[in-house]
Amino acid sequence: MKAFLITWAAHVRDSYWFVPSLMAVGAIMLSFVTTGIDSHFGAGWLEEVSWLYANKPAGARAVLSSVAGSMITVAGVTFSMTILSISYTTSQVGPRLLKNFMRDTGNQFTLGVFISTFLYCLMVLRTVRNGESGSGPDAVTSAFVPHIAIIVGILMAIASVGVLIYFIHHIPESIHVPNIVAGIGRDLNRQIEHQFPSRAGKPHEKKSQRQVESDLPESFYKTATAIKARCPGYVEFVDLDGLMQIAVQNDLVIRMRFRAGDYVTPGNVLMLASPESNVTDEIVEQLLATFVSGSQRTAKQNLRFVFDQLIEVAMRALSPGVNDPFTAINCMDWIQSALENLAEREMPDAYRYDDNQTLRMVAEPEQFEDFASLVFDQLRPYVSADRNASIHMMEMIAKVAVSASSESHRRLLVKHAAALRRASKKTLHDERGLELLNERYRSIIRLLRDPQYRRQVLDTGNWIGGRA
Repeated sequence: MKAFLITWAAHVRDSYWFVPSLMAVGAIMLSFVTTGIDSHFGAGWLEEVSWLYANKPAGARAVLSSVAGSMITVAGVTFSMTILSISYTTSQVGPRLLKNFMRDTGNQFTLGVFISTFLYCLMVLRTVRNGESGSGPDAVTSAFVPHIAIIVGILMAIASVGVLIYFIHHIPESIHVPNIVAGIGRDLNRQIEHQFPSRAGKPHEKKSQRQVESDLPESFYKTATAIKARCPGYVEFVDLDGLMQIAVQNDLVIRMRFRAGDYVTPGNVLMLASPESNVTDEIVEQLLATFVSGSQRTAKQNLRFVFDQLIEVAMRALSPGVNDPFTAINCMDWIQSALENLAEREMPDAYRYDDNQTLRMVAEPEQFEDFASLVFDQLRPYVSADRNASIHMMEMIAKVAVSASSESHRRLLVKHAAALRRASKKTLHDERGLELLNERYRSIIRLLRDPQYRRQVLDTGNWIGGRA
């Protein structure tokens, strides 16, 4: 249930309708409050305010009708502008970025302001009445004009004009490609800070006993029962704390087979739980409830998805139809920032223990090597064909290698640099570009072999002479 609620809350928060709906409900409630105040105080207070004038019923209707009509018209225009900008931008940078625009607070707030102002004026308009005479016990019905409510409606209309000015500025800003890339890059770094290190259980107290590879003895598989998926979709969220709690309460060891972002089909083994004798039907339902799947990948717990967004923008920029290497370079700068952030963090252990140092969960942790390969292996075929992009990626690898404190990370980066150099030699025909690429590659080799040189680079920030 916790996994479902967290996922549902994330979907609602990122939706385009939630904030406008809240504001619309608030506007309706405000209309009842202001008209109630008008009913209580009447119109006598207007005589004490010299710069306010009382409205007649006809004039009140005209004001409220004008504001309501204009607001719903502007709301339609802003919605059309939003859809048009989203359609254009996603066609240029990739459809996977649609959700980024839908959860834009500025767009949601703008639509909410216009809709709420329209509904407020509409609700107040229904309370305006003329004085009428008739027969029966209520021979005369007094006129009612909600002056306070009308003033509030006019103020909301004035505020809506300010929001419209903001929106006209916000739309071109939000579809500017560097701003889009920067937004994804900031989300990526925030996700790294939130996700690492893992919080599901604790690694072994002794560092020598920590393992990143999830191997278990054959006896585990003989005594384990398989917990299988029941519906297809992408794993959106895994309640790791809930899994750990179930394992502790029922004395289980859980071997996870899937993680957030993976696609599962009915019958796929989500996890193995051992011993089988402790796994009842009720426990199976509890374990399945910790997994939530949907129709698309999301950024929740899935760092690869955010990396893929930047990689997709860079790939499209380097495609022959677009040919925009500077956008790709912009993406690589933000990817470099994320990789440097990852290189400084402690990666999660595959084996997770409870407070008594009893093994409870075995997962497939994502390591720095996985993210580095995700980035460089996917981008290499596109980058190697462009002189500017290939040189910049080589510089990017060097800068990440400088900041990486682990020698194994630096060795991995050297391998990726060598692969880029080989691919570029096959596709680039610019001798000066290849010379610069080789120069940067030799500097990366030196960073690995010469600790004193690396220390010098860290202190001075200058690892090569000259620029491309």
